[in-house]
Amino acid sequence: MSYRRITNNISAVLLLLICSVKGYTQKVTLDYYFNHEVHQVNGTAQRFHYLWDETANSGFSIWGDIFKTHGAILDTLTQAPTLKNLQGTDVYIIVDPDTKKENPNPNYITDKDAGQIAQWVKAGGVLVLMANDSANVELRHFNMLAGRFGLHFNTDLQNHVVDDAHFSDGAIEIDNNPIFKTTHKVFLKDVCSIGIPAKAIPVLKSATGAVIAATVKYGKGIVFAVGDPWLYNEYVNGRLPAGYENDKAAADLTKWLLAQVKHK
Repeated sequence: MSYRRITNNISAVLLLLICSVKGYTQKVTLDYYFNHEVHQVNGTAQRFHYLWDETANSGFSIWGDIFKTHGAILDTLTQAPTLKNLQGTDVYIIVDPDTKKENPNPNYITDKDAGQIAQWVKAGGVLVLMANDSANVELRHFNMLAGRFGLHFNTDLQNHVVDDAHFSDGAIEIDNNPIFKTTHKVFLKDVCSIGIPAKAIPVLKSATGAVIAATVKYGKGIVFAVGDPWLYNEYVNGRLPAGYENDKAAADLTKWLLAQVKHK
């Protein structure tokens, strides 16, 4: 086992002990309501795509394990978000809301939903918004929520990657980043850019200089927005060529999100 891995394991154990002593555990809730994709497996409809327990390439099981390693517990929300059912959640993640292509009866984000989420963030919640390119995400209603924080997911296409022979088209070099502190090179493909207010902080930019990830404070809380669900298993499990560090990026983002939580 490498020195770095030993050090990371020790840090994770210490964090768990600190959380236990202080009497709190951070809860990370993943939306299963706005993203609710189903496919047929042996004639039976099954949920898939961006699920905590999904170990296939399309799942978030690796990212979920990283959260657990850092002392958090995982939860899901299968209903429309309200202040009541978000109570106890520290980090709320909404990924790739459904289009009718993905779900014949999608749960679009409503103005009421946006209002409830915004109130939760204002009170100290940490919100993660992960979009996608416009062909694969429902942006009109998603922007109803993003707009509450001055953000706007655009319908353009950044970092377009044709196939595995062109990975470099999705490469982003990172240096002295406030969130991705240990990461130097990541891969994001087919990403939408984000329009941001003056008070927001750009976190990642595409090769053309477009903002594709940003943070913005809102009341006592904060929002992290990115134009792709880029931390699903396919791109953190070693399928990428040598030199890409999406696994480190997932760990760095996890640490940063949990560090933003306001402990009561």
